[in-house]
Amino acid sequence: LSNLHVHPRYRLAVNGVLVGHYRPDFEYRDVVTGQRIVEDVKSPATQRLPAYRLKKRLMLALYNVLVQEIL
Repeated sequence: LSNLHVHPRYRLAVNGVLVGHYRPDFEYRDVVTGQRIVEDVKSPATQRLPAYRLKKRLMLALYNVLVQEIL
């Protein structure tokens, strides 16, 4: 684990239009694979919120990052 960041801020813009921002709980780099890991701690209730689900999909589309959820 390296480059740990708590509550990093990601800009979510589509075709130059700012849709919003996403602030996961943690971001870090896996020293073995070099992969950037983004983790968000969620309860079952917040995991189903439409705004969170949209931001999670935007992270994959814009940054090619699959958000890992910790329940």
